[in-house]
Amino acid sequence: MKLNVLFPQAPAVCIEDVLSVELPGSKGRFEVLAGHAPIITLLDEGSIRYALKAKDGSRGEEKQISVKGGFAEVRDDEITVCAD
Repeated sequence: MKLNVLFPQAPAVCIEDVLSVELPGSKGRFEVLAGHAPIITLLDEGSIRYALKAKDGSRGEEKQISVKGGFAEVRDDEITVCAD
């Protein structure tokens, strides 16, 4: 999967080969895995947590990005976040 995080006044973050992404949805945290159904959702303040795919395909390093809100779109194994 691919994760794109866009900020209004900071450089965009684009990450290839993401295994999973956990988002702070307005109705609660949720996880996106490969093959997730298309969705557009509001985000609350919190952190986007993601796990990189290791070379052997297993779960690799985990990282996070703090956001103050925004929205996310999931479509065709690509997650695009427009964050505040």
